[in-house]
Amino acid sequence: MTSTTILWIDSHKDSSTPELTELETEGFDLAFSMPCDLTDGQILSAQAIVISLEQDTALLTSVQQQQAFLKSNAPIIVRVDRGNFELGILAMRNGAATVVPTQQNDVKDWLEIFSIVNLDEFDQSSASAFVFADPISRNLLALTERVAKVDVTVLLSGSTGSGKEVIARILHDASPRHAGPFVAFNCAAMPENLIEDILFGHEKGSFTGASNIQHGLFEQAQGGTIFLDEIGEIPFHLQAKLLRILQERCVTRLGGSKAIDLDIRVVAATNRNLKEAIYDRTFREDLYFRLSTFKITLPNLEQRPLDIIPLAKQFIQQQADNNLRYTLSEDAEASLLAYPWPGNVRELQNVITRAIVLAQQETIRPEHLIFDDIAQEQTLLQKDVSAMSMGRVKPFTFLDERRRKQHEPESLSNSVKNSEYETIMAALGRARNRDQAAEFLGISTRTLRHKLQRLREQGMSVNRAYAR
Repeated sequence: MTSTTILWIDSHKDSSTPELTELETEGFDLAFSMPCDLTDGQILSAQAIVISLEQDTALLTSVQQQQAFLKSNAPIIVRVDRGNFELGILAMRNGAATVVPTQQNDVKDWLEIFSIVNLDEFDQSSASAFVFADPISRNLLALTERVAKVDVTVLLSGSTGSGKEVIARILHDASPRHAGPFVAFNCAAMPENLIEDILFGHEKGSFTGASNIQHGLFEQAQGGTIFLDEIGEIPFHLQAKLLRILQERCVTRLGGSKAIDLDIRVVAATNRNLKEAIYDRTFREDLYFRLSTFKITLPNLEQRPLDIIPLAKQFIQQQADNNLRYTLSEDAEASLLAYPWPGNVRELQNVITRAIVLAQQETIRPEHLIFDDIAQEQTLLQKDVSAMSMGRVKPFTFLDERRRKQHEPESLSNSVKNSEYETIMAALGRARNRDQAAEFLGISTRTLRHKLQRLREQGMSVNRAYAR
């Protein structure tokens, strides 16, 4: 912390204030400024900004706009009077990193505050991916911080774009493992034949091209946290190996025989319903219970509306052009609050990015907000369903077409053939291999093999790659 520069903005204090002098003796470089004397150079050089507010958040907004113009991502710590609790809440909603009472002047308290804000590793892009302004969000943050203190495996469940990786980072940063590595891996982003090598590593000579020892991600996460995103997409045959790692806390590299002890915390995330995946036999039940030692469900953005505007303002700060300081009009804010946000925080970021591109002036208006097509389609579908329920629209769906075809005459042989085909394909879709499919159907594997061959000869589309 010896080179940390703190910009202190206050209308009433000066650089001779005792707490400022004591902080300087702790190795901090403090730059004091009156609000009217604030310069661009002070903001650019600051690694943290302390602002004293009295009646409103106008000064906070002004500094944030100046930061956006200068592309500064220094966290802002707001000081308010202990009796003005509402102003502190408003400052947090508007993007302050934390709020402290003006009566808190002890240097030890300030050292702790700077430690919590994590000045050395502060990243505006990651910190702004989740805002804790809404009461639901605050409860989620409090729960996450409590769970972080206990070294248990955590399963994060939530819709796409709801901020699962941000919560995983908080679980790591607020835990005793915060000094260790944070290793993230998306189980759906890699080809199946590479996932095992990436996670577990390999020994030299274990396969063609393995010229060196490769440490897997589990080894790379030693002493820290490994985050397995989209865990529901991990191949079924790897789930047993992952289960063994969770049970025994050791990993064996591909081609190796020595088990390597692991000192890691596992955090997994999914947007799928894993209980349905268990029923469909695509996810192991025992692995689910190992991963969900503690389960945290993230609410959709629509469920925490007080986060929407602060998030939008932070995204504006990130995306705004160097020469313009964008603001949201009241009508634009109303449009953002009225939208259901099926794509959650990620969709909000996209909408703000498009709005900045379209806005020719410094104010973002409703006409600049272009929402994703999928949300518009869902809205239209809801309107159609409502209209049909009131009898104003006669529904026509693909189900009608299917029913029409069902009433058309069909030969008995074709009907039997189609029924057998659908039954066999359904069994193959649920089973892990051909033996299990035959067991579902109540026939032998040999009989199933002959039936598949006959269906192929009749021109039915049957995959040949089903393994024994």
